[in-house]
Amino acid sequence: MPPPAFAYRITKYNPADRDGNGHYNGAEDTVSDHGPVEAAYLRAIGAFAQESGVDRLEIREPQVAGFPNFGLEAPVEGHGLAGLFPPDLSGYYDGATVSVPVALELVRAMLRDRGAWCRLEQEGVFTVHVGWDQYVYVSSAQPCEAAAVRTRELGLFAEAITVSPYAANLEEPEVTQAADEEFWRRVRAELAAPRTLLLEESHVRNGARWHRLTEKNLDAVRAALGPRALLTVWPDLLPDIDAVLAALPTEESVDFVWEASDGTIRHVTVDEDDYQRLAALVAGARGACSLPLGLDDRHPLFQAALPDRDGVLRARW
Repeated sequence: MPPPAFAYRITKYNPADRDGNGHYNGAEDTVSDHGPVEAAYLRAIGAFAQESGVDRLEIREPQVAGFPNFGLEAPVEGHGLAGLFPPDLSGYYDGATVSVPVALELVRAMLRDRGAWCRLEQEGVFTVHVGWDQYVYVSSAQPCEAAAVRTRELGLFAEAITVSPYAANLEEPEVTQAADEEFWRRVRAELAAPRTLLLEESHVRNGARWHRLTEKNLDAVRAALGPRALLTVWPDLLPDIDAVLAALPTEESVDFVWEASDGTIRHVTVDEDDYQRLAALVAGARGACSLPLGLDDRHPLFQAALPDRDGVLRARW
């Protein structure tokens, strides 16, 4: 379905203070005031949602703060989602629907640059997402002229644009394979060797849960996976922890994954400055591995995303 026809850029930046290239030269700060201006943003977005006739929005492509973090404000514990979702972020996943008031609180968290980010949309009807420096983009199937006027009354500016620069790219998804029954047959065949596998479950971007898969626990792990999760299957952890530590690269960051003595699978992103502390952290581990961060350097056994209950793959990875 094509995106909504009418798009606006909502900001606190007066267009009169832009140069010939559109760059803002005024005195407004690029971070949220956590006060009346932020509140004006939320009222303006609420006006656009109301005029578009939506009362619930779908969370798309949710993410949390990654490594490194490029936000202007320091990330906070819970990524700004505390009070909206449980600590394990259940309910914050691609395809989850939330009320407009909850959606506005998500926008608040994004304006404060606290780590969480997502698109909020009702397909073909309305979308809202936050860009850099307090730029908010809304698109609607309706002209929303009254909402644009209300935005100006609130002291903000709603500028009509052709399309948001952050509109979802639906032409070339990174992952097109569904974790269907054929995928699980491949996993089960690998486990029948017999062997153990490492499963990386990405339930949000920059967030992962890890599982060691065996023939015995495969069905239980599969039943507990989050909706639309990206599943990446790796070879098992190595039992020689010292060898894994000794082989860590000296000029790049890696994901270090290990099984603690209590059986939990943990991971941390580290570089050479962290290696001494890492050795102490993983003392007593049952197994470990390091995985490169660069997509071109990551070579899992296979990867797929969970489809919806009707078998259709809708996750955007």
